[in-house]
Amino acid sequence: MTTNRDRAIVVSALKHAAPYIRLFKGKVFVIKAGGEVFADQALATALVEQVGILHQVGIKTVLIHGGGPQSTKLAAELGFNTQFVEGRRVTDSDSLDVATMILNGQINTRILARCRDLQIPAVGISGVDAGLIRAHKRPLVERDGEASIDYGFVGDIDSVDADILRKQLDNGLMPVVSPLSCDESGTLLNINADTVAAAIAAELDAEKLILVTGATGILEDIDDPGSLISYIDLKRLQQLKDDGVLADGMLPKAAAIDAAISNGVQRVHVISHKLPDSILLEVFTNEGTGTLVVDDIAALTPEEQGDES
Repeated sequence: MTTNRDRAIVVSALKHAAPYIRLFKGKVFVIKAGGEVFADQALATALVEQVGILHQVGIKTVLIHGGGPQSTKLAAELGFNTQFVEGRRVTDSDSLDVATMILNGQINTRILARCRDLQIPAVGISGVDAGLIRAHKRPLVERDGEASIDYGFVGDIDSVDADILRKQLDNGLMPVVSPLSCDESGTLLNINADTVAAAIAAELDAEKLILVTGATGILEDIDDPGSLISYIDLKRLQQLKDDGVLADGMLPKAAAIDAAISNGVQRVHVISHKLPDSILLEVFTNEGTGTLVVDDIAALTPEEQGDES
């Protein structure tokens, strides 16, 4: 039975969200979620429900997914070794086959199935489809005092054809993007999903890029979950990197954040999929839940800095 208090809470929540809905209706949000979200059915359903709400209130939403944990797990089961350098996966021919099966075959399809259940008009697409992402094989990477690194079948992005996604968005569809791509000769290439999300957000002139990860956000001290940084600019982000505070999977995220903001994305959010309704709280409240990254903190509104006065 619904009580008067329950009704008051619902009405208050709707009134509080209304200004944000008006502000963001018709704008483009790019959301990237790591593969670990989709390894847990409850977390995956909760995330898709939130993304669906954004779509249903008129926000043009693009969902980009990774598949790292699933790829590592399948590779181990098949007896393949997985190598990472500075948080980035080295992809040999066997690893590429695994990535293709996981990204395009398993995760993308399962997300679409969840969208069908929630009546979200989603369409699956990868960087290969219609030349969405044009890329080339990464050349050997030189490292000071060390042997050059061969990342294998890893791609670096040349361009993104944003019109492919715009047509889907304009037709009321929600693209679900796998980061797999290929070069001009049709050789498949694995690209970090954070990198793909940043490039797509920039080309779509997205209002926001939201990176959904296992961490609560960007931490001042990696060993202290309570050291969450609520808002930060690129200069301070680089300082954290130089000081060695950012490590492993946060390094490619930092690079993606820098690329997105440097190419015109005004707001990048780093939030946790472990916190219930983290996307909705980040979008529809001033307080948010994770870390907001901007080019210059001085450009933040008082509300974004937590000053309610």
